[in-house]
Amino acid sequence: MNLKIIIFLSCSVFIIFISRRSLLHPKSHGFPRFFAWEAMLALFLLNVDYWFLDKFGIRQMISWALLFLSLYLVAESIILIIAGKPKHTRNDEVLMGFEKTTRLVTRRIYKYIRHPMYASLLCLTWGAFLKNIDLISASLTLFASILLVFCALREEQENLAFFGEEYRKYMKVSKRFIPFLI
Repeated sequence: MNLKIIIFLSCSVFIIFISRRSLLHPKSHGFPRFFAWEAMLALFLLNVDYWFLDKFGIRQMISWALLFLSLYLVAESIILIIAGKPKHTRNDEVLMGFEKTTRLVTRRIYKYIRHPMYASLLCLTWGAFLKNIDLISASLTLFASILLVFCALREEQENLAFFGEEYRKYMKVSKRFIPFLI
């Protein structure tokens, strides 16, 4: 069996394990996230052989910029989400432990965008896509991007239900993915 298929299947088992609760709740934000992660994994494995070709080409430079931006966004998000006081006592079985925030985080990167983790995944997806542009990569990228937007929209509904008016006000002063734009 091809090594990439073995890696895909092994990583998929892990993704299924951490998504197991969300997969039983199709209306949760974690349900489309699972499929986005699977598409991103396939995209990564499809394009991994191209990551270091044409090292200083413009497309590669843009790709690396997106990949490093992705790292920054996820690191910043994780640091700040801890400030949201995640508690396992929050009664929402679908959420992962770190997602069970009990306080709305609205500072630093969260001051400008509501979904820096999804923005990170979008940067990661598009960065991986730019490594080798072809029809399959484009399809996986589009599929993952659409699913990540659905994740964010669903998560906003979940946050409105939990945080109420405080989150509604926050939505008016922040953007979804890109500061000052989207």
